[in-house]
Amino acid sequence: MELLIQSIVNGFIQSGFYALAAVGLVLIFGVMGVVNFAHGELVMVGAYTVWLLHAQYGVPFLPTILIAILLVTAIGALMEQFLFRPMRGDPLGGLICSIGVLFILQVVATVVGGDGPSKQVPPPYEGTLVLWDFLRVPYQRLFAIGVAIAALGLLWYFLTRTRLGWALRAVSQDREAASLQGINSNRISMIAICVGAAMAGLAGALMAPLTNINPHMGHNVIITAFIVTIVGGVGSLSGAVIASVLYALFHTFVTTYFNGTVATISGLLIMVLVLIIRPTGIMGHRVSE
Repeated sequence: MELLIQSIVNGFIQSGFYALAAVGLVLIFGVMGVVNFAHGELVMVGAYTVWLLHAQYGVPFLPTILIAILLVTAIGALMEQFLFRPMRGDPLGGLICSIGVLFILQVVATVVGGDGPSKQVPPPYEGTLVLWDFLRVPYQRLFAIGVAIAALGLLWYFLTRTRLGWALRAVSQDREAASLQGINSNRISMIAICVGAAMAGLAGALMAPLTNINPHMGHNVIITAFIVTIVGGVGSLSGAVIASVLYALFHTFVTTYFNGTVATISGLLIMVLVLIIRPTGIMGHRVSE
């Protein structure tokens, strides 16, 4: 029973990272129609930024989070301006461009940090919260899930309560109709990828003290993001959040009782099963041509 409760708590905390990574991918695809395969590497850049500035040069942790967000957002803006915008209307071209960025960022990370052992970031917030003598939650994880929930709450407010958020949702539903209403689709695309990249950078920065950092860590991130996106429903942010919680709980339980490899393979099988039974996912909707 104690192990079960601990696994549930760990799963909910892990869901925060999954949700941050997934909503960025969903947002970019929904507005721009581009499958950004480099999204996992954007998370990696956020983690590397914290490792380099905080662990190597002693910059305080909170400023490094902000720097990581700004850096990854800038990379996303450059990708939209010089790669995705010229390839608009050509999903395959945009996909190939994102794969190119994936390899470039991996090479840059290898040059910056070397290709040796995985990097470690000492937890800025040490100590563990102990409840009922058996439930243990490190303060670093509490900080991370608190920031993740706040960021997702701000994103929800932005999309549902601001004019730019309404415009972004309008473009994601029908770009042509939104343009006829005077919405600048180029501007909205730039905002979408900047917001999505910022979420990825934040996810990487929060994960940095809690995981092993290496140039190839984006592979697991993008696999998880795709599973969550497809299960939740492609283009549905609320579906991505719900699927993040469900998948994090599932992955944590399977990892606890078996191992991480079995958990990942099982997650992929669930994704395939969802595609067969309900292709639109949990919260997705079928679109008529």
